[in-house]
Amino acid sequence: MSVTINDVDKIAKLAKLRFAEDEKIKLQKDLNKILEYIDQLNELKLDDVEPLENINETENVLRKDEMFKWLTTEEALKNAPSKTGKFFKVPKVMDK
Repeated sequence: MSVTINDVDKIAKLAKLRFAEDEKIKLQKDLNKILEYIDQLNELKLDDVEPLENINETENVLRKDEMFKWLTTEEALKNAPSKTGKFFKVPKVMDK
């Protein structure tokens, strides 16, 4: 299967793109090269090849969930220069 100029025109119309004639010819050549490469890949015998899930042969290392003592709201706000209730009060950064 090869791409024709009409195919390039249809693709450009679907993508709402416009190309000059020399650009259409270049795109036609590029698309045909891509299809040739796909044909080469289709010739490979891959029946006995397992699908690849991860390029790196590493496994996910999970850590144990542990509880930690975190700051309470009061402790976090203790040194705040300005606060409103249980929230930090910061200067306005946007006009609207």
